[in-house]
Amino acid sequence: MLKNKKIKVPSRRIEKEILAGPTAKTQTWRIFEIMAEFVTGFELLSKYKKAASFFGSARFKSNNQHYREAVKLAKLLSRDGYAIITGGAAGIMEAANRGAFEAGGPSVGMNIKLADNQPLNKYVKDSEDFQHFFVRKVMLSFASQVYIFFPGGFGTLDEFFEMVTLVQTKKIHPIPIILVGRDFWQPVLKMIDANLLKKHKTISPADTSIYHLVDDARSAHALIKKIVVFKK
Repeated sequence: MLKNKKIKVPSRRIEKEILAGPTAKTQTWRIFEIMAEFVTGFELLSKYKKAASFFGSARFKSNNQHYREAVKLAKLLSRDGYAIITGGAAGIMEAANRGAFEAGGPSVGMNIKLADNQPLNKYVKDSEDFQHFFVRKVMLSFASQVYIFFPGGFGTLDEFFEMVTLVQTKKIHPIPIILVGRDFWQPVLKMIDANLLKKHKTISPADTSIYHLVDDARSAHALIKKIVVFKK
């Protein structure tokens, strides 16, 4: 009968071999890989004391209005002495790097390595590749004196809400967060006001002052010049 049958269990030696096997070694080496990405990322950022980070969809083409506005704003900020920092890919990221490139200013890309091989756009002058999304997000979150969000998808919204959360919880100093494109952002902000603030009261009224909504590149540039104080 089954209850009388002897069941073999692994010896202590075998258990130790299992615990110290390839998986454990892989995880250990992954820690060093992550540390290396942090070091190289911060070394890259340390070269740029005055910077603006751009976020937005990678799907917009050069004939898209938001793409064109991103080029304009990046040019204006580049001429003001800002390094332009993006995720390094296509769409809004390409547009911002293009604006910096055409203005002759620093054009920086922080690219993520993906299975479908996301290449750097051709307007990036200085870059670093990241294997881990969370390391790249930390780099982008601590890169600049102003953060500019154009319309985008889940990734853009994720980055927007993360930046707002960091400011809200005082994990970083208050940094201007500029939302460009009323047609896209106004419905998002209405949802925040109606559901989070008024109906469910999951945020405070002061939290809605963390970000600023503008229509286009010119109004964004004027606002940035007004509210961003750069300390040498």
